[in-house]
Amino acid sequence: MNTLSEKLKKYCIGIAGAGGLGSNCAVSLARIGIGKIVIADYDIVSKSILNRQYYFLDQIGEKKVFALKENISRINPDVEIYTYDLKLNSDKIIKIFKDCDVIVEAVDLAETKQMVIETILSQMPDKYIVSGLGIAGYGKNIEIKTRRIDKLYICGDEKTEISEINPPLAPKVGIVANMQANQVIEIVLDILKK
Repeated sequence: MNTLSEKLKKYCIGIAGAGGLGSNCAVSLARIGIGKIVIADYDIVSKSILNRQYYFLDQIGEKKVFALKENISRINPDVEIYTYDLKLNSDKIIKIFKDCDVIVEAVDLAETKQMVIETILSQMPDKYIVSGLGIAGYGKNIEIKTRRIDKLYICGDEKTEISEINPPLAPKVGIVANMQANQVIEIVLDILKK
């Protein structure tokens, strides 16, 4: 009989965005033994993001995808990590994530978020997508949930927008990122096995 980690080794998960949601979700997936992770982002690690993203002071100035690969390798060297240091568009999404079983949408900008989701739903209809929406602020745990619309899963409260007075903070970002990772596990173990 296969152990859970042996089952998870055969899956490949794509992560669009290596910020608060993406970096924390990737680390959770690595910790449980997902076999392959494909990460795409174009940003660099800065001091201002250390309050909610899975990076360290000595990584400031590094590209997020390379710093995250380093961090994941230190946690679980058995995970195959493929990094893409680029800004996503529809063509790149299709090319980069074509072999992934599930794709995690973890980008910041609303326009990019919409483009990622629409591209996957329209051009990659066999793929499942797990999105994060509504991660700003703190508290209101009871409002954080997962909602399913066919092959799209939305994790978060779906309403709190990031602003100067309502910034993303580690607890809520971490909760939603781990909800995304948990949803990925459910998809690969319960839905894709059918």
